[in-house]
Amino acid sequence: MTKRRTLGLALGSGSARGWAHVGILQALAEQGIAPDMVAGCSMGAMVGAAFAAGRIAELEAWALSLDWKAVVGFVDIGLRGGLIKGDRLVDFFHGQFVECQFTELPMPFAAVATDLASGQEVWLRDGKVSDAVRASCTVPGLFQPVLRDGRYLVDGSIVNPIPVSLCRDMGADVVIAIDLGSDLIRRFARNTKETAITQPSQNRLISALLARRINGVHAAKAPYAPPLPSIIGAMLGAIDIMQEATAQRRLRSDPPDVLLTPHLGQLGPFEYHRAALAIEEGRDAVAKMLPAIRHAVGT
Repeated sequence: MTKRRTLGLALGSGSARGWAHVGILQALAEQGIAPDMVAGCSMGAMVGAAFAAGRIAELEAWALSLDWKAVVGFVDIGLRGGLIKGDRLVDFFHGQFVECQFTELPMPFAAVATDLASGQEVWLRDGKVSDAVRASCTVPGLFQPVLRDGRYLVDGSIVNPIPVSLCRDMGADVVIAIDLGSDLIRRFARNTKETAITQPSQNRLISALLARRINGVHAAKAPYAPPLPSIIGAMLGAIDIMQEATAQRRLRSDPPDVLLTPHLGQLGPFEYHRAALAIEEGRDAVAKMLPAIRHAVGT
């Protein structure tokens, strides 16, 4: 009898674009394709943890309920280690979706983080799931680092944005990986009327409100985008560029069996309230690659 090939999902990082993972997981389930294990980085870790805990439907409902006011409300100012403490958002996620030990999860799950001192890639597979998710999601400079086992951990996207290698180490014979950064067509807007108008007004408002909460800058009343990005916009834009470069390098050395690339270039990093768009793009990515997926998993 031929042994069944085990399937792993490598859920990549990508801030608000990470909601696309929800649509991908839904679409795979509708096709009868069930992973045996999940590895995640940053938002991929958050969605992956909820999925492994059997709480993906609840996470989707919460994501779809968010509006821009709720997103801004989750910002809590930090004075050391990062501009945002992250307690409000992460504590809410922990309380609502995942608050258990890794050994209590119905499905194998792991997250990737980065040792801030050494730059070492850290695979998180024991202890509290919520602590691992928080460490994996901690964008350096924006969120305060997480202390774990005597070292400070930050976002795993610095070293391994799409953890294919972690999936393989967990025992996956077949790996489906999701790259959320391959379609980042929008970077910083030039100081022109045309590019200002094309940016979503809610995204400009969120950026302005976040800037106001962090450094007292008042929201701009002009209808056009400012000539320079905000501190957060510049930081996240630079991280996106570095993250995608790292992802492409890692994908060449650790190629998955199938790579899904949802079209998410129109989605800003803090636009968590646009989950419906990201989820739909995730579903479309599965539909486009379904023949390759079935061939890889042998169905």
